[in-house]
Amino acid sequence: RWQKVLYERQPFPDNYVDQRFLEELRKNVHARRYRYRAVVFQSGAVVQQLCSVCVFVVTWWYMDAGMLSPQGLFGAALVSSLLGYILFDTVDGGAGRRESRRTRWADLKSTLVFTAFTYGFSPVLKTLTESISTDTIYAMSALMLLGHLIFFDYGANAAIVSSTLSLNMAIFASVCLASRLPRSLHAFVMVTFAMQIFALWPMLQKKLKAQTPRCYVGVTVLFALVALAGLATISSVGAVLFASLLLAISCLCPYCLIRLQLLKDNIHGPWDEAEIKEDLSRFLM
Repeated sequence: RWQKVLYERQPFPDNYVDQRFLEELRKNVHARRYRYRAVVFQSGAVVQQLCSVCVFVVTWWYMDAGMLSPQGLFGAALVSSLLGYILFDTVDGGAGRRESRRTRWADLKSTLVFTAFTYGFSPVLKTLTESISTDTIYAMSALMLLGHLIFFDYGANAAIVSSTLSLNMAIFASVCLASRLPRSLHAFVMVTFAMQIFALWPMLQKKLKAQTPRCYVGVTVLFALVALAGLATISSVGAVLFASLLLAISCLCPYCLIRLQLLKDNIHGPWDEAEIKEDLSRFLM
């Protein structure tokens, strides 16, 4: 009788299998079943980041056109940062702060050091790209913001995810765009605002998503409306296209994912590669 072993000589060809071979066939053993509401909820991270990029670009456009003063933007960013800081500690009752053992005084020192450093180097940031054409700056900024969206950590366990690279690309884009603003004060406020919206805002969103899902959904919808309203003041066509993109990501793409899951047909059986699950470290000593 044929046996599924290679260490014994049998009177069968090497590629022979009997009728029992397909009895161990299994389909979609590790397939994950998605629910539409859960996928829509998870897509909020993508919507949030797209809206962050939109708000940043709209804010830069207003400052470049002289319709928004740097003092006004800095004051609004300061107030929103204080409110977000209080909300960040209130959501989990300060449990995260106690685990990290980081004091408020340490946070204040870090903020003051970053603000002073950025303000001191704002003249350098303003003149950093004077020798580069404006069209090149815009192309580089668009490419960096696209890379920021690609490499951002949306919660997926993938090799392409790199939070550090994503943040660096966003800050690089903000420096490039800030160098085209009228004064050094504009560049300082723009880079500071970029740190708030690309570094601090995602941290608050992750905390809200983990602790208060309903509040996270409300904030996501409100943030999307703010981004659309700001973009509509610049281009109504752009606002319509951006709204269509958000709806496609949050509603259409989850539906397509659910439908495609029904067509999934992964097979597993005795032909799979062997997985060694024992601890073999003792053989390496």
